Amino acid sequence: MNTLQQSKTNHTHMMWIAVALAIITALSYILMQFNILSVGDLQVGEKPAGIIYVAAGCYLVGGLLILLRNRGLLLFGAFINAMVVLFFFNMYQNRPAVMLSPGGLISKIAQVLLEVTLIYVLAVNWKKESN
Repeated sequence: MNTLQQSKTNHTHMMWIAVALAIITALSYILMQFNILSVGDLQVGEKPAGIIYVAAGCYLVGGLLILLRNRGLLLFGAFINAMVVLFFFNMYQNRPAVMLSPGGLISKIAQVLLEVTLIYVLAVNWKKESN
C-alpha cells in the first residue's frame, strides 16, 4: 500500500470515527433525558426535554452530514460543537456534581473527541486542497 492509499484509508477511518462519536453524543443526550445517565443535581426544570431532543437530533443529523465531506458543513459543525462544550463548562463550572456526573462526563468526552476528530479531518482536507 502506498502513502496516498494509506492517507485515504486513515482519512476515511477518522470520518467514520467522527460519525460514531456524534451518534454516541446523541445517544448520551437521549439516555440523560430518560434518566439512565444521571446528570448530578440538575432539577427537572433545568433540563427541559425539548432542548435535549433537539441537541440529540442535531448530533445525529450532523454526524450523518460528516459523510458528505463538505468543508463548510465540517467547519460549521466543529464551530457549533465547540460552542456547546464551552457553554457547558461555562454554565456548570461551579457545579462539579453536574460536570463529573456520568451524563456530563460521557457526553463531554465524546464531544471533545468529536471536536479533535473534526479538526483532524478539516486539516487533512485543507492539506489536500493546498497540494
